[in-house]
Amino acid sequence: MKPTAAPSPDTDKLHEECGVFGIVGVDDAASFTALGLHALQHRGQEAGGICSWSEESGFNLVRRLGYVRDNFTSPQVIASLPGRLAIGHVRYSTTGAKGQTAIRDVQPLFAEFAMGGCAIAHNGNLTNADA
Repeated sequence: MKPTAAPSPDTDKLHEECGVFGIVGVDDAASFTALGLHALQHRGQEAGGICSWSEESGFNLVRRLGYVRDNFTSPQVIASLPGRLAIGHVRYSTTGAKGQTAIRDVQPLFAEFAMGGCAIAHNGNLTNADA
């Protein structure tokens, strides 16, 4: 068995990447997700989004440009995201022009499929995607 390479000495340092936060099985999950994103705001200030799920209303998605504190502290926004499941994301773009984030680039991403919906968020680049 070959020895593996030693880890890079900078692996314990902060890196410039987005922030992702999720919560399962908690009443008012979107409110806790907003708090989590606020704590991760240093990981991305360009935009943020939260997607929640409830049995009554299914998936609910809010994505906005700007800071978490400006977009996810209003009771009306949190009330529009009911459920015990939520995923959130704050965006820090690492490709393209800074400050040119479009709402289509803001996560979480959501899609409906024949078997139901799916909300995902990722941290990184899609390196083989068309620009």
